[in-house]
Amino acid sequence: MLIKKIIFILIITLFYQTPIYPKSKNFSDFNSKNLSNYFSGIVALENKENSLALDFFNSSKILLDKHDPYLKRYIFSLVLENKVSRAIQIMKNSEDNRINFFNGYLILILDSLKKNDYKKVSYYLEKMSKLKKLDRLNLAILESLEEYIHVFKENKILNKKESLGKLSIISETFQRCYLGDDDTDTYFSNLINDSEGDYSRYVFFYLSYLIENDKIEKAKKIIKKKNFINTTLLLSQSKSWIQSGKIDKLTDVFSCKNSNDIISEFLFLISNLYSSQDSYEKSNFYLNLSNFLNPKFVFNLSLVVENQYFNQEYKKAKKTLKNFKKHDDLYYWYRIKKEAQIIAKLRNKKESLNYIKTEFEKIYEPNNKIIFDIANFYKNSKKYEEAIEYYTKIINSLDDNSE
Repeated sequence: MLIKKIIFILIITLFYQTPIYPKSKNFSDFNSKNLSNYFSGIVALENKENSLALDFFNSSKILLDKHDPYLKRYIFSLVLENKVSRAIQIMKNSEDNRINFFNGYLILILDSLKKNDYKKVSYYLEKMSKLKKLDRLNLAILESLEEYIHVFKENKILNKKESLGKLSIISETFQRCYLGDDDTDTYFSNLINDSEGDYSRYVFFYLSYLIENDKIEKAKKIIKKKNFINTTLLLSQSKSWIQSGKIDKLTDVFSCKNSNDIISEFLFLISNLYSSQDSYEKSNFYLNLSNFLNPKFVFNLSLVVENQYFNQEYKKAKKTLKNFKKHDDLYYWYRIKKEAQIIAKLRNKKESLNYIKTEFEKIYEPNNKIIFDIANFYKNSKKYEEAIEYYTKIINSLDDNSE
C-alpha cells in the first residue's frame, strides 16, 4: 500500500513538472505501467542497483521524447553499464533543445573528439558553457576541456586561462607533452616530485614520454629506483615490463601524442576525485567515459573494481576483473587477490586462502611484490609460520642499501 502511495505522489509530481506538449505527444501515453517502470528505475538507481534501473528504464522508453528528466537518468544509467555508444546515439537522436544537461553535452563532446570533429566539439562546448547552476567541479571540467581543445586545434597553449590549482599543473604538463614542448621533462619532474601530494601515478606517463622520445636509459634509471613492495600497482607493472624488455607496452596503452589518450586520463582523474569522496556511481560514470576514449588502458578498470567491491557488487567486480590477463603479471595477480577477497566475503577465509595459495604456486619466479602479498594473506588468516617464511624470503633478497 505504501509503495502505491509513493508512486501516486511521484506521478502527480511528474505531471506538474513535465513541460506542456500537445496532448497527442504527452499525457495520452503516460499509462500506469510506463510510469511504474520509470519510478521503479529511479528507486533502483537511488539504491545503486543500476543494472535493474536500466531494465526498468528500457521498459519505459516511450517516455524518452516526453520527459526530460527521464532522458537524463537514462543516459546516466547507460553509461554506468558501459553502453556509451548507445547513450551517444540516443543523444544524437534527441531534439537539440532537450539536451540541456551537463553529461549529455559531455558525451557528445567526447564522441566528436574521438572523430576529430573539432567544429562540433566547439559547438557543444559553447552549449555546455551556457548551462545554468553548474557546480564547481563541472565548471573545472568545462574550463579544462576548453584549454585542451584549444591546444589540439591551435597547437599552442591558451594564454588566458583559469587557475585550477594542481589540476591546472597536471593539465599543462600533458598539454606540453602533446605539443612536444622542450619544457615537458621539467614539468613532469616537478609534478612527480611535488611534496604536497602523491603524484606517483604520473611517473608512468613520464616513462611513456621518455620512451616515446628515445630516452630509454633515463626511463630505466627512474624505474630502477622504484621498489615492487612500496610502489603503486601501475608502477609495479611498468617496472616488470621494463625489466622484461617489454618497454613498448607503456607507449602501446598511452601516448602523449594522442589527444584521446590525454582526455581519457583527464576523465580518470575526475573519476578518482569522485571515488575519493565515496561517490562511486559518478566515479564509474567518468571511468567508463575514460575507457570509451582509450580502451587500450584497461588498467584503469582496477578503480572500477574497487568501486564495485565497496558497493558489494561482487558479480560485476568478478566480470570486470576478467580484463586483466596473465601476460600482464602484476595486474593478473591483482585480479587473483581481489577474487580471493570476494571469496572471503561470499564464502569464508579458508576457501579464500586456499584459492590464492593455489594460484600463487602456479607463478614462475614471483617478484617481491607478489611474495609480500601472499605473506600478508597468511598473516591475516593467522597462519603466522607461513607468513614469516615468505617475509624472510623478501628480507634475504634485499641488499644492505635497500630501504
